[in-house]
Amino acid sequence: MTRDSQSPTIEFQILDQRLQTWGLPGFQSDMAAAVDLMACIDGDLLIQAGAPAVLIPAGFAMHIADPFITALIAPRSGLGHKKGLVLGNTIGVVDADYTGQIFVSAWNRNPVGSEPIRIQAGERIAQLMFVPVIRPQFTVVTSFTQGSERGAGGFGSTGVA
Repeated sequence: MTRDSQSPTIEFQILDQRLQTWGLPGFQSDMAAAVDLMACIDGDLLIQAGAPAVLIPAGFAMHIADPFITALIAPRSGLGHKKGLVLGNTIGVVDADYTGQIFVSAWNRNPVGSEPIRIQAGERIAQLMFVPVIRPQFTVVTSFTQGSERGAGGFGSTGVA
């Protein structure tokens, strides 16, 4: 594929003007798969261990406007591994027709009683990746037209290595 076919245009609306100073979400290296999202908060935010997830604004809205593209919000691997900051909903899906502000659902997965995680204004807290979407057509059948070796075998049916 050519670069042009892999670089769709996404409309981007700045809601927090501090992004003009901090830097708009962008790729941090030539081969990065995702852009970092920053915490657009007014002061430090302490996320207590074991407390409910909090929504952190990313300071912008976007309109993908293509039903064959979605954006996924994922945790930054270093924050999850080193500090215990993960997403409250595991992964966020931004539909192509959503035009509201982007939020990051953040959760402190550390054991209750651990130190809170401190998030500072402008800190990179998550990442946003654009991926293709397959939109199949569904056909209702009474039996499948092809069988498979596995069949309906579920959890653990292929063995545990």
